[in-house]
Amino acid sequence: MHTQTLIVGGGLSGLSLAYRLQQAGHDYQLVEARSRLGGRIKSLDVAGTKFDLGPSWVWPGQTRVAQLVDDLDLHLFEQWGSGDQLYEQSSGDVQRNAGFMSMAGSLRVSGGTSALTDALAGRLDPTRVQTNRIAKTVQDGPAVAFSDGETATADRIVLCLPPRLTAQLSFAPALPKGAMSALQDIPTWMGAHAKFVAVYPTPFWRARSLSGDASSRRGPMVEIHDASPRDGAFGALFGFMGIPADIRMRAGDALQTAAVDQLANLFGPEASTPLATMLEDWSQDPLTATPADAAPPQGHPPYQMPDTLQNMWGGKLLFATTEMAPDNGGLIEGALAAAETAAAQILTP
Repeated sequence: MHTQTLIVGGGLSGLSLAYRLQQAGHDYQLVEARSRLGGRIKSLDVAGTKFDLGPSWVWPGQTRVAQLVDDLDLHLFEQWGSGDQLYEQSSGDVQRNAGFMSMAGSLRVSGGTSALTDALAGRLDPTRVQTNRIAKTVQDGPAVAFSDGETATADRIVLCLPPRLTAQLSFAPALPKGAMSALQDIPTWMGAHAKFVAVYPTPFWRARSLSGDASSRRGPMVEIHDASPRDGAFGALFGFMGIPADIRMRAGDALQTAAVDQLANLFGPEASTPLATMLEDWSQDPLTATPADAAPPQGHPPYQMPDTLQNMWGGKLLFATTEMAPDNGGLIEGALAAAETAAAQILTP
């Protein structure tokens, strides 16, 4: 297989880049190691309704997301934030309105963020997209050798992977030491996170004038929000686990049981019987995170494209991922910004 541009990674950046190249009539192939597309955008499906297991929010003023949503005939809606917030003390006592800030003002994609990646994938020529293709070696030919022994050649290669996963690939010739260090030093966004979702027949907490927002010093979740769909077909709550990755790994199913018990303590007995639950631990996904990502970074990393990764192999090797975006690094908007930048480099004569 030979193509003008070989895109490695079928998350939002890779899909968005492929979509831009296809619109320009440019020859490309996209390969993805997973059996599904979307990368860190993933959903729990309950009777056809999707609940985010990865990123959920976008914000007003993020023009790339807004434009893409319009292009794909999707819709944004405001995050539910009406009502009181809850604070769970280490003793288990619950207080209302103890100063915790909600996510009111943020926006969500109707149908879940996977509606974005599903719609993008649906616009692509299926003959140009391959899943279950695990890249092993990137060669200055350029070419990519896969785990099945096959090799694909291209005029250029774009790696749309978290930087630390890129650093796990073999390169021939080897990348300069400074380039490899830069890749290894960039934390994977969401790499240390675990997200728990519980789905209910209705958002029953709203009838009690609760927003669904909660914070906790008890755990296992430290931050909780309303994740209900726009159409009101179900109610849903999600929370971020505050337990370190190594302890989560040993806890097993007990962690989900503890999460449901916590929701019941916060929101009442109705929360004890969800229709469906799911814990997505991104730290345990080897196609997302590395062992170096087990500990979360302090605050939002200052993501950007390192100088040492510019003009690699004379412009035949590019990087396009939210962690190396020109702005909004780590966010959905950043993933689109990275794809936009790579597309401009490829398509500019």
